Amino acid sequence: MNAENAVCLLLEGAGRIIKGKREFLELLLASVFAGGHVLIDDFPGLGKTTVAKTIAKLIGSEKKGLVFKRIQFTPDLLPYDITGVDVYDPESRTFRFIPGPVLANIVLADEINRTTPKVQSALLEVMAERQVTIGQDTHKPPEPFFVIATQNPIETEGTFPLPAAQLDRFMMKLSMGYPDREAELAVIEENPAEIGLLNLEPVISPECFLAVKKNADNIFCHQSLKETIADIIRDTRIHKEFSLGASPRACLHFLAAVRAYALIKGREYVIDEDLAALATPVLAHRVKLRDPRVSPEKFIREICLARLEKLEKIDGSKTG
Repeated sequence: MNAENAVCLLLEGAGRIIKGKREFLELLLASVFAGGHVLIDDFPGLGKTTVAKTIAKLIGSEKKGLVFKRIQFTPDLLPYDITGVDVYDPESRTFRFIPGPVLANIVLADEINRTTPKVQSALLEVMAERQVTIGQDTHKPPEPFFVIATQNPIETEGTFPLPAAQLDRFMMKLSMGYPDREAELAVIEENPAEIGLLNLEPVISPECFLAVKKNADNIFCHQSLKETIADIIRDTRIHKEFSLGASPRACLHFLAAVRAYALIKGREYVIDEDLAALATPVLAHRVKLRDPRVSPEKFIREICLARLEKLEKIDGSKTG
């Protein structure tokens, strides 16, 4: 199965459950194929949890399926509830490691901002380095590995805002938004989160998924577009409205995301429109404004468009 067919099958399968959200699903899959983690920030009841379950069910086979784990974050959660713990076995007089839910292929960190910063930090190592250190031993999650976290933006009581270091681990921050009338009628008729998800079958194997992910890494990006990405990142650091600019990790995530997005769109090369589409979801959650009452999305779009206007017209499909 080639990459184009695999992407089409995933988008079609996810579209049967997540109604009327094609653009959102394309961005989500771009992050997944780029090897990144996703933070879904949206109102209650829009299907944030269903999204993660859908992706997990679409990737698998009869012989081998992806391991999906859900962590419901609460204030009384402890770090070892996530990472796992060494337990003493009196019969063998040795310690035995019991893995935590984070050592899975797809981890749903549900309502991540409802737990304490100490517990949130338990995800830092595994999200950045794909390993968990318990005592003197290191444990690695299976491949592929990615985290889909959710949070509710309208409730602040009993929540702990994610620190900048945690937010920087997420390749994209996405919002689904309310469905349109046609999509909502389809939800009423079909109840996809219950009936549809129960009957959903895998459409690609884990081996196929990893092969497509490797293809995304090899998508061609013209040198001028790479320089534009670097310039956009640097502009966030010197912009007068920003107190915190994007990190070098953001630059790497931006490049990986636009390559995967080009693959989703059926191209073997990146174009300037890819940068315009990905700038806000990749960068907006990583920066801080001097005025916290103002949203950074507007300034990110302005920076990106200003740089793209200076870009000479290139043929992204050519290496010259």
